[in-house]
Amino acid sequence: MVYVEIGTMFPEDGAMSRFTMYTHGSFLGHIASWANWLSLLAILPIEAVASTQYMSTWPWEWSKFTHGFMDNGELSSSGMMMAILLLFVFTFINYWSVAIMAKFNNLIAVFKLVVPILTMLVLIMAHFDLNNLGHNMQQFMPNGTASIFVAIGSAGIIYSYVAFQTVINLGNDILKPEKNIRRGIILSLLISAVIYISLQVVFVGSLPQSVMSKGFGSLNFNSPFADLAILLNIYWLSTLIYFTAFISPLGSGIAFSASASKSLSSMPKNKHLPKILGKTDNDFGSPRVALLVNLVVSIILITLFKNWSLLSRVVAASTLISLLTGPVVAGSLRKMGPDFKRPSKIRGMNILAPIVFDLISLAIYWSMFPTTVEVIVIIVVGLPIYIFYDFKRGFKEFKPKMYASLWFIVHLAGLSLISWLGSSDFGGKNLVSYPFDFVLILIFSTFIYYWAVHSSYRTKYFEDARKINNKVKM
Repeated sequence: MVYVEIGTMFPEDGAMSRFTMYTHGSFLGHIASWANWLSLLAILPIEAVASTQYMSTWPWEWSKFTHGFMDNGELSSSGMMMAILLLFVFTFINYWSVAIMAKFNNLIAVFKLVVPILTMLVLIMAHFDLNNLGHNMQQFMPNGTASIFVAIGSAGIIYSYVAFQTVINLGNDILKPEKNIRRGIILSLLISAVIYISLQVVFVGSLPQSVMSKGFGSLNFNSPFADLAILLNIYWLSTLIYFTAFISPLGSGIAFSASASKSLSSMPKNKHLPKILGKTDNDFGSPRVALLVNLVVSIILITLFKNWSLLSRVVAASTLISLLTGPVVAGSLRKMGPDFKRPSKIRGMNILAPIVFDLISLAIYWSMFPTTVEVIVIIVVGLPIYIFYDFKRGFKEFKPKMYASLWFIVHLAGLSLISWLGSSDFGGKNLVSYPFDFVLILIFSTFIYYWAVHSSYRTKYFEDARKINNKVKM
């Protein structure tokens, strides 16, 4: 809801990379846009790895060559080549136009909606036992409540919901953005939540008693729903699931290739990256240079992170760090620009924004030490580029933009320290045990939020924000 408000206020390409510039200056804006770009970019290799990993589980005689794509849970050399080939597919579908990407993605979206719904109906009819969910808290969550938060941060759950950013980053390509950005974000998240939660309930309920009696720790499915269909002797469904499990990540990869390229191509507007990255002077207006740069960096990421679960934790942590500035920008704009047009003005933003900031901080912690620190280091890598361009421009507004960024640096350092000292459930030293680690983060984050809003100032980019906002229809 925070991003619904600010997204509809500033409909432009790569908007997620621009918001922080308006209220906190170019230094924090560069860090936030760099983190946002990395979080979107990392989804390209993760989808390529996902498709390749699913291919390696294909059980058919003709597909034996795919079985060598994975080796001990990581991409083999042949798997690496397949994943890189898929990255080329993501890139070149977007190379010609957003319209071609959208039509291709609409086709794949049919599979992503119809097949899960069909799968749930067939599994429920074949076998469904509510007793599988457990009769008490110990059976329902045998590893305690902490395991829920570990799963959210490190098992791909946050990653499953980050696609709303694509709607904001393609704001300039959306008809009636003042309405459709809001609709796109809310409807996509609601539909996703209903499908994902229903799938998990059906999966647990459909497991045969022979499997459930051994406990969830005994489960070892390569392609969970396909393997479950085989267990229940529904072979035609398993074939459909195997096929869709390969196709579905392709759709996400293509969409995020568009979003990541828009994010990167918009960053030169901040004047701290080469102008050539923003080049779109082709017949289709595609950011082709940005697309090719993303392709190269994605290939590098695949060579560094050959494992889906590790990549998903990197994506979750970098996404959350990039989203930290959203509630701060929303709170700051209420103070700095009360007269701005707000097609989707959210009630109670003064309460909602700090709560969102606290929850994002908690979710960064759930990504588990040392992933939190590793991602922060990756984000810091972007600073020398900023310093080089800021030096060329004479370090303008040096003091105010440094002060406006200090809260972010202190916050990331504090989260890293708490992550190291925190509960062993989240990879820490257990010097601050669960749930007291959560309480510490909530107190610390609330203080940081009010400091962050107080540090906002009228940057030279603020007038850019006003010009974009003036064009918005109410």
